[in-house]
Amino acid sequence: MNGLYTAIRAELFVALRSFSSKLVVIAPATIALLQYLLTKLSETGQAARDNLLGNSSFDAALADSAYGYFVDGVKTGLTILGLLLVAQAAYSFSYERDLGTLRHLFIRRASRPSVVLAKLVNLHVQALLSICLLLSLCWFVAGILWEYGPVVEDGFELISAAEIRTEIGAGLTLALLPLPAAIAFGLLVSVSAQSATQAVTTALGLTLAMDILKAMLGDFSSYLYASFQPSLLDQSYLQDVSRLVRGYSDVLIDERVQTLNLWVPIPTMLLLLAMTLIIVRWKKV
Repeated sequence: MNGLYTAIRAELFVALRSFSSKLVVIAPATIALLQYLLTKLSETGQAARDNLLGNSSFDAALADSAYGYFVDGVKTGLTILGLLLVAQAAYSFSYERDLGTLRHLFIRRASRPSVVLAKLVNLHVQALLSICLLLSLCWFVAGILWEYGPVVEDGFELISAAEIRTEIGAGLTLALLPLPAAIAFGLLVSVSAQSATQAVTTALGLTLAMDILKAMLGDFSSYLYASFQPSLLDQSYLQDVSRLVRGYSDVLIDERVQTLNLWVPIPTMLLLLAMTLIIVRWKKV
């Protein structure tokens, strides 16, 4: 326990002074904010053109609620956060091994598993801070630029605000569950690779490959944690939520997939972490 405590203190000390750690925390919220500003500018220009031409659309009526934009911003932020966490996890152990700083921790009686667990804790702290900042900023800015409320068309309420918040809560829960597995995957690559450059490129390459290939796996993709994570080729439930909260009724909900979303990511994280702890014991540092 003393070795783990020493390793955690070292990780937090470095994280507070590291640009990459600050990037993990700030970048997702910043990119979501830029998305909001660009979307609002685009909508303002489109509204001006429609007023001049006397046009209107059903989609524009559905898009008035800020809840949809809130989900869009969160989805974008979580996509960026997932990639950053994988890169940061892959970089962490391998970079310190390249520099030789890991030996100092080992000299201070921090075992190799303790160092890995300390990095796991540190990365989860960074992820938690980033998520809190992302959710707070998205909620605040979406409320300023648009208006929260039920989706209404022609005086008929398609979906109430309470139902919208319930769906958003479920979507966020299911979207956040794969992040620990993504972190553990990055750490596994970090302890297995020969260098920091190799670790980062391999981790990001495999992550993007999983994102591309998951659509080809059919039902087997539901056993892959990356299938439930917001990504560039998004198949997560949060993608469905972004349509549900706008009043679209053509969204098909597969309860089996939602159940697997609850049960697959955490066991996957534990399996990847166990593999990492086994490899780090015999890997030359």
